[in-house]
Formats: sequence, C-alpha cells, structure tokens
Amino acid sequence: MNPQRNTTIAGTGMYVPPKVVPNSYFNELLGEDVDTWLRQNVQIFERRWTGPDESTADLAENAALQALQNAGLKAEDLDLIIISTDTPEYISPSTASVVQHRLGAVNAGTFDINTACAGFVTALDMGAKYITADARYEHILVIGAYNMSKYLNMADKKTVTLFADGAGAAVLSSTTGGEAGLKASRLRTRGEYAGWMGIYAGGAHTPVSDKVLEEKTQLLQFVKKFPPELNPNTWSGMIKELCEEAGISPEQIGRYFITQININAIHATLDILGEPHHKAETVMHHYGYTGSACIPMALHQANEAGRIQRGDYLMFIGSGGGLAFAGALIKY
Repeated sequence: MNPQRNTTIAGTGMYVPPKVVPNSYFNELLGEDVDTWLRQNVQIFERRWTGPDESTADLAENAALQALQNAGLKAEDLDLIIISTDTPEYISPSTASVVQHRLGAVNAGTFDINTACAGFVTALDMGAKYITADARYEHILVIGAYNMSKYLNMADKKTVTLFADGAGAAVLSSTTGGEAGLKASRLRTRGEYAGWMGIYAGGAHTPVSDKVLEEKTQLLQFVKKFPPELNPNTWSGMIKELCEEAGISPEQIGRYFITQININAIHATLDILGEPHHKAETVMHHYGYTGSACIPMALHQANEAGRIQRGDYLMFIGSGGGLAFAGALIKY
C-alpha cells in the first residue's frame, strides 16, 4: 500500500423494511414455543422482512442514500459501487448496476461480490485497496444487502426463525497523512464446508425445475450443523493475527463488529481474547440475522449512538457460507 494514501469511513447508513415479525409469530406458525429458545440462545426478539413489492435493490438504495447524506457527498461524486449480497436482485445483471442507476451515480463503476455473510468485510477490504492503489478512486460506496426472507422455507424451524432482511452501507473516501485507514486484513475460506449451508438450486448446477420447486431446494438449507467452536476459534485467531500485524493488542480495539448470527459465539470469541462483552456491537436483537448487512448495520448503529470516535481502532470480522471468513482492522 502507498503509505501516503489511505481510506477513511466518511459516512454510514442502514435501512430495514417496515414489516416487524416478532418471535410470537413463529410460536403460532410452528405450533411450539420457539420464542424462549431464540431469546435465551441467540437473543433475537424480532426481525424485519420485506413485503412482496420490496427487493434487494430497494434495501441497498435506501441505505446508500443515508450513507451519502452522512458523508456529505452526492451520488455523482462516487467512483465505484460494490454490493455484497447472496440474495441478488437478479442472477444477472448485478444488483450494483441497478442501484447505480437509481442513485444517479453516473460516474461510478459497479460490481457485486458474493462471499455470503462475510461479504461486507470482503467488500470493505476491496474498496480500501482500490483507493490506496489507484488515485482515480476518491469515493467508493460499499453496501451489504440481505433479503433472505424471499428464500426461507416457512416450515423449516432451523432457518425461518433466524434470518431477516436489511442493508447497511459505508462511503469510503481517500485520505492522505494522519493515521486513519485500513491497518490489516485477512480473507480465509474453508471450502470443505461449502455444502453444509446455502441455496443450492437456481444456478447452473441445479436450474429451477418443477422438481426443485416441489422439493423446495431453491430455498435456504442448513444441511449439517457446524461445530460450535468453529467460529469463535477462527474469529479470535484472525483478530489476533490482525492485531499483531498492526502492532496493537486486542484491548486497544475500541469496538468489535462480528457476524451477528449467534451472540454466544461472539461472547465466546471475546472470552478467548480476554475482552469484555460490551465492546461488541450487536443488532440481532430487533433485526434478526441480516447476513452481509449485519456488520454495516451495526457500524451505523454504533456511529449514530456515539459509541465509536475518530481515532478508534475498529475490528470487523465476517463469516458465512462457503465457509468464507473476512477480517479488517481499521483506524477510524
């Protein structure tokens, strides 16, 4: 990286659809008490789902508008838009191209990435490196968008109670001098788990057919249960590596932003590091599990609440189907 050029997070935004789905809905839907388990084990109390006329691009557009406003920029100031989603507007073309047109970001290139729920941190890493590597990129919009309610089997207790919809966005801008910016990053994949959770029909391997629709294999599936220690061990290991590379210790991290599917896994990670639980920003309580959107949503929440300040070290750790892992340490 060019030491004279780095990246600052200039503005954040988030959006969730208006439809609130409380845990009590699933008690009635599934005919059993799932509210107690959700509260005690993952601390999800309610979530937001899109309506029939709301799509992934709608979520992304609204989050983007707020991020641009908070950054004090216009859409035409953007040089690039990166959207991370595994629930895209279409298989092709990209969701980013749809959002670019809606925003009027006439000077921005676009692309989507899919590393499932690790996507926003991956996109954050990519955007920061575009800025540091190429002086033509001054402002990059990075969005995590998730519309998984469209892919839920309403009879599957393992998925229907957890997953939700939303989008989070961050505007990355170039900076010279000072200490702000990306300090370290890591991408890691455990491809042996690729068949354990995902949406396995609708692509080239298994195109949509009458059989697929009958068996509902175009919907999200948990095929196998992941080892409970996998995320805490991987997350904590990546955090230690990133801190070591940056020459700091975990206790110097001002705020942790970690994939929000299970609060116990987040707490276990902080326990391994010897860090207090309150340093982790959490959004699953009222928004459910929003995949690639949860980390930027948590970032915006912390920003709005004043829980992060300029000069703080922020740790981002995402993980999702694949299994894909992404970590980024940024000085805010």
